[in-house]
Amino acid sequence: QVQLVESGGGLVQTGGSLRLSCVASGRIFSISGMGWFRQAPGKEREFVAAITWSGSSRYYADSVKGRFTISKDNAKNTVYLQSNSLKPEDTAVYYCGAANGIYSSVSILATQGVYSYWGQGTQVTVSS
Repeated sequence: QVQLVESGGGLVQTGGSLRLSCVASGRIFSISGMGWFRQAPGKEREFVAAITWSGSSRYYADSVKGRFTISKDNAKNTVYLQSNSLKPEDTAVYYCGAANGIYSSVSILATQGVYSYWGQGTQVTVSS
């Protein structure tokens, strides 16, 4: 099993920044990629960003390109999502996921179905 714990959410004004963290523990040797997804009230969960466990490849949703950056600290088994220039439409619960398959492209990590483990989520609220 893999356990994921997110933190770093909060209330921020439009144009502000937040850094979300996701700490992985347990059978981390089985992880091949990590991703961030978000779910706004009344909407389906959507992909935000993903990174391979090695940290060599990243993939972003078009809606966050140029504003969000995903990174990984191997020593801490932690994945970060640096979120800048936040907009009210970024308001959502942000979830961290861990995938443990073998994939030919990092873009496959944009698919929820490849994730075996999820964190409990952290709320991000952007006020206008």
